[in-house]
Amino acid sequence: MDLRFVWILLGLTMLPALTHATGKCERLVVTGSPDAPPYLWQDPQNPRHLIGASADLLQQVAGQLGIKVELLFAGKRSQALEEVRSGRMDMLADAPLTVSELETLDYIHPPLLENDYLVWTRKDSPLIYNDALDLHGHPGAVSEKSRMTAAFGLFAEQQLTLTRTPNLTQAFQKLMLGEVEFVLAGRYSGLATAQTLSMANDLVARSQPIDKPGLFLAVSHNSACNDPWLRGQLAKKMTELPASGLTEAVLQRNIERWKAQQMQAPQQPASTPKQ
Repeated sequence: MDLRFVWILLGLTMLPALTHATGKCERLVVTGSPDAPPYLWQDPQNPRHLIGASADLLQQVAGQLGIKVELLFAGKRSQALEEVRSGRMDMLADAPLTVSELETLDYIHPPLLENDYLVWTRKDSPLIYNDALDLHGHPGAVSEKSRMTAAFGLFAEQQLTLTRTPNLTQAFQKLMLGEVEFVLAGRYSGLATAQTLSMANDLVARSQPIDKPGLFLAVSHNSACNDPWLRGQLAKKMTELPASGLTEAVLQRNIERWKAQQMQAPQQPASTPKQ
């Protein structure tokens, strides 16, 4: 066989791989909720950036793939979503799974984090809780910014008596004042808020989650980085992450980080977790 013909065949065989390598995304611009510690919040030292557990985990995963990630503040939650929908930013780091957004976002499965929502009561509460129906007929509170699953939202609307407060701090204050019997709050956001408000010794979180919404990485359909290689590699890393033991350590570290920041700025109103 003509040697030149062999080299042509080899070149054609390698072409897709070379094309893929040159087309690989090297930098992702990511955003998310700016007020959801310990998952994501605005960096007080550099308000243009977002920090938190979601940011740390994504940086770790992307670093293993050779991709640089920049976590940027894009405004409130709705503004961040619009920036990603449009493709001006590539990804949301903490997207709740909603059917309507499937038209604009590719969700990476499994989620980066699961936000367990727990039932929080006063330590002296006689409330018996084993499952969600036990809360029927008892007044409760939840932050209006909480993002639970659609199925639980429908159940809560039909079966539970919930007062919606502007933030989690006010929900816990209602609980301490005896105005409600329970609060629905995320495991880690509830812990961070209770500790910051010096309520940790007065409140207890029941161990059985009432809802477990995922916080997903979601890539814009309009992102130049959205390709099968990126989605596949991220999905592989998301599958490996729970077994790594990294998630719990990162969450605890960011709870302490956020608390330390609140203590360093006592003259400023503490930003309270939205969940």
